[in-house]
Amino acid sequence: MLEKYIDAATRRKKADLVLKNANFVDVFTGVLRKGDIAVVGDKIVGTGEYEGETEIDCTNLTVLPGYIDGHVHIESSQLSPEEFAALIVPRGTTTIIADPHEITNVCGMAGCEYIATAAKNVPLDVKIQLPSCVPATPFETSGAVLAGKDIEKNIKNDYIFGLGEFMNYPGIVYCDPDTLKKAEAAHSANKIIDGHAPAVYGYDLNGYLCAGITTDHECVTKEEIDEKISKGMYVHIRHGSSTQNLGNAKYITDGNMRRFLLCTDDRHAADLKEKGHLDDALRRLVADGLDPIRAVICATLNAAECYKLNWRGAIAPFYLADLVAVDNLKNFNAKYVVKSGKLVAKDGKPLFDTSKRYLPKNVLNTVHLKREMVADDFILTLKGKKAKAMTIEAGGVVTGCEVVEVESVNGDAVVAGTDLLKLAVVERHKCTGNIGRALFKGYGFKGGALGITIAHDSHNIILMGDDNESMAKAANRLKEIGGGMVIVDKKKGEIHSLTLDIAGLMSSRDAEGLQADSRALIEKAHAMGVKREYEAFMSLAFLSLAVIPKLKVTDAGLFDVEKFAFTDINEE
Repeated sequence: MLEKYIDAATRRKKADLVLKNANFVDVFTGVLRKGDIAVVGDKIVGTGEYEGETEIDCTNLTVLPGYIDGHVHIESSQLSPEEFAALIVPRGTTTIIADPHEITNVCGMAGCEYIATAAKNVPLDVKIQLPSCVPATPFETSGAVLAGKDIEKNIKNDYIFGLGEFMNYPGIVYCDPDTLKKAEAAHSANKIIDGHAPAVYGYDLNGYLCAGITTDHECVTKEEIDEKISKGMYVHIRHGSSTQNLGNAKYITDGNMRRFLLCTDDRHAADLKEKGHLDDALRRLVADGLDPIRAVICATLNAAECYKLNWRGAIAPFYLADLVAVDNLKNFNAKYVVKSGKLVAKDGKPLFDTSKRYLPKNVLNTVHLKREMVADDFILTLKGKKAKAMTIEAGGVVTGCEVVEVESVNGDAVVAGTDLLKLAVVERHKCTGNIGRALFKGYGFKGGALGITIAHDSHNIILMGDDNESMAKAANRLKEIGGGMVIVDKKKGEIHSLTLDIAGLMSSRDAEGLQADSRALIEKAHAMGVKREYEAFMSLAFLSLAVIPKLKVTDAGLFDVEKFAFTDINEE
């Protein structure tokens, strides 16, 4: 094959494919160049003046390396891997670092294997990170457990690219033996470890990095970014649905620009369809003032080098022919997408078939309740008139804790007619009957309940509402449909739901239909009062994430992340 590459590169023979008359970004020197891009097989063989067996005229277009998403949970799109690819590949994304943390918490290694197998059906490189924290903490009930010995066994699998985000940073810092065993297993297999360390600084950060962790997507402040980069980390700029930190791009400088990557982390189908994927992040970054070539470097070469994806992320001889031709470096609208030397999308539409989707039985029927839920299950008994209520910052997953005045009637907290709501997490894996209860202030929802079987990270049922009976109905509907999203409108006597049959996280349906129904349900939630600054369901799904400060609720109770211990809802 090398002879074919060299013959075409030196113009002794025609290339297989040539992108003619292109402007293209040279990510090595940060300049825009002009010329033809020649491809043989799955490799770029040269730039200059070339003839090809097939030629694509790229006059007035700009060609970029295919985008690399540095950290993503496919499950958060609520789509199968095939349908996920059908939305993001036509946008220019050709490689993703995928952490199937969500489905593995529900289904164990069967979930991981499902994502890897389904991804083989599409022209998208899906690099599987073995989830490191299943469960994320010992303070919740998950559908599976991957202990150190399980990581040691499975990290060696050929389809496993690395070890997923290490959220249990206390386990690292305080040298929990089983936690350290996981990191040691990754190093023994010579595989990369992703990080997750919000607000970890100083000597604790030094200790965390001594586990050989290389990335973080949870940075908030300039000081945190500066310290982490100075200590050798790569920092993701995140553009998810409910979690975004594109503003961190303002901290990019000449000195640190090679340490920033782009990622989406959690982005649902409606946003992927309506707004885009990394192309949307690029648009936003450039509109906010980031130099467009720097933005492209973050989305391509930086990610390739961080994850040791050799010969990827650039337009140069012998590099993988993953290319996206866009209208300009402002709008980033993809006209053509080439994956491994083949044209796979045109004018924003996939040129590959996703109608035959892989769907094994072991990722279906995953919602199990001890019994049918009733209104009394959601009684919240308080000791007095003051209690702790959760709050959340718009556009993020960090929650606060506010002491509020609460009236009670017949031993049950009264939230109807106030700015408070009840929050409950119902265990749905092992029929324990566990229900964690809390209060939430400021979401805005009124007149019933909403719920979802996506509740990071163990993915129990999470419910919010101002009426106990409506909360029970929501839980029962989620069991009935095998998982998904639901709204109970008490006034109208209606229940609206969307089925997510794959692990209660994803749908086996086509993206078009799911996106439309998902958007309709989200709009229904906003119509019932959910504030527009919140992603109605995605924000709800993060309120049980017991590794992000400050206050969260799991199926075992109210949890203070900063103290890493359960806390009493009553004001102390």
